[in-house]
Amino acid sequence: RDPPSSPGRFANATLVRLADFLSAGYKKGVRPVKDWRTSTIVAIDLMVYSILNVDEKNQVLTTYVWYRQSWTDEFLVWNPEDFDEVKQVSLPTANVWVPDILINEFVDVGKSPDIPYVYVTHEGLVQNYKPIQVVTACTLNIYNFPFDVQKCSLTFQSWLHTIDDINITLMRSPEKLRDDKSVFMNQGEWELLHILSNYKIFSVDNDDYYAEMKFHVVIRRRPLFYTVNLLLPSVFLMVMDIVGFFLPPDSGERVSFKITLLLGYSVFLIIVSDTLPATAIGTPLIGVYFVVCMALLVISLTETVLIVRLVHKQDLQPPVPHWVKYLVLERAPITPLSHSAAQCSLHHTCEIGQRLSQQDREGGMLGLRLAPSRDNTPPVMDNILQEVTAIRQFLEKRDRCREIAKEWLQVGYVLDVLLFRVYLVAVIAYSITLGTLWSVWQVA
Repeated sequence: RDPPSSPGRFANATLVRLADFLSAGYKKGVRPVKDWRTSTIVAIDLMVYSILNVDEKNQVLTTYVWYRQSWTDEFLVWNPEDFDEVKQVSLPTANVWVPDILINEFVDVGKSPDIPYVYVTHEGLVQNYKPIQVVTACTLNIYNFPFDVQKCSLTFQSWLHTIDDINITLMRSPEKLRDDKSVFMNQGEWELLHILSNYKIFSVDNDDYYAEMKFHVVIRRRPLFYTVNLLLPSVFLMVMDIVGFFLPPDSGERVSFKITLLLGYSVFLIIVSDTLPATAIGTPLIGVYFVVCMALLVISLTETVLIVRLVHKQDLQPPVPHWVKYLVLERAPITPLSHSAAQCSLHHTCEIGQRLSQQDREGGMLGLRLAPSRDNTPPVMDNILQEVTAIRQFLEKRDRCREIAKEWLQVGYVLDVLLFRVYLVAVIAYSITLGTLWSVWQVA
C-alpha cells in the first residue's frame, strides 16, 4: 500500500495552514512594515537570574539574564476566525525578521541555550524570549573591598539601523524593572540591589541618530566571609600586640613575643594574598590596612628593642643626661600608678643601693677612724688601711653603677608607658577611621 500524500496528512491541520499562510511571500530580510517611514519599535526587558563571576583583574562581569524583546511584524497578521480561533503560534526564529539588537559591552560569547522559536500573535506581535549568559566588560572599583558595590552597564542598541528604522523602549515601567528580584538566585557572594534603566539617543557623526537602552546592574558583595577570614584574625593579632606591652620591659620575653607576632602576621599575609582582588589600576583599602598593621607591628618591635636596650644593666653604662631626666622623669605626663609600677620593679635595686650606701658609710668611717698618723703606722697596719681603702672605692664605684642602672631603668619604664600610650592612640584612631569608612560603605 502506498503512503498517503503530504496534502492528505495535513489537510485538517490548522497550524500547518496558518504557517503556510504566514510564510507565503514572506521576506525575512526586509523590515516588516508596509510604510517604510514607520519605525519599528522594539520593547525590551531584562531580569537578572544569577551573578556567575566577577573578575576584578580582567574587569569582566559574567551574568545569566532572562532577556525579552517584542516588536510588531505587520506581515504576520491573520484573522483568528479563519484558523479555528488560533490567536498565537510559535514559528522558527530563522523564518522571521529579527532586529539586530546587541549588547555593546560584550567581550566573549557565553554558553547560552539556543531557543529556536518565537511566539507570534494574530495582531503581528512577535515575542522573542531567551536566556543569555552575558560576558561583559565592566569598570570594577575594588577600593572598598569587601564592602564594595559595583555598577555594571548593559547597553542594548541596534548595531546598524538608525532611530528612523528601529527605536527601543521598555517593556515594563522603570519602577517595576528596578525592584524586580523575582528570578534572582540570592545565595551567592553577590547580592542584587536593583536594575536601573536609561534611554538615550546619540549620534556618531551628527547625521545618523541611534537609540540605545542602558541597564545599570547594581550588585553588592556579601562581606561576612571576608570579615571572618581576613579582618578578625588581623584584629586578634593586633590586640595581642597591645597586650604584649604589659610584659616587663626588663625581661627578654617581650622581644621574643613581639617577634613571634610579626612572623605570624607575615605568614597570615602570605595565606590571604590570593584572596584579595588584584587590578592594575588600584589596591583595595583592606590591603593598605594589612600593610599599616604590619608597619605598626614593626614599630612596636622597634620600641621594645629600644626600651630593653635602655633598661639593660651594664657596668660601663654612662649616666643619664640631665635633659633626659628633666624631660622624662620630671616633665613626662605619667600617672602615679605608672610611677608605682616603676618603683615596685626597682624595689630590689633600691634596697641594694641602700645597703651599699650603708656599707660605704661604714667603710668610710672605718677608714677615717683607722687613719692614724703615718709616722707611727706599722707596715701591717698600712697594708690593712690600703686594703680597706680599695674596698671602699670598689663599693663606691659599684654603688654609682647601681644608681646609674636604677636611673636608666626608671627612664625606660616611663618611656615604655609613654610610647605605649602613643601606640595605643594610633591603633585606636586607625581602627575607628577604617571602621567608620567600612560602616558607611556597608550602609550606603
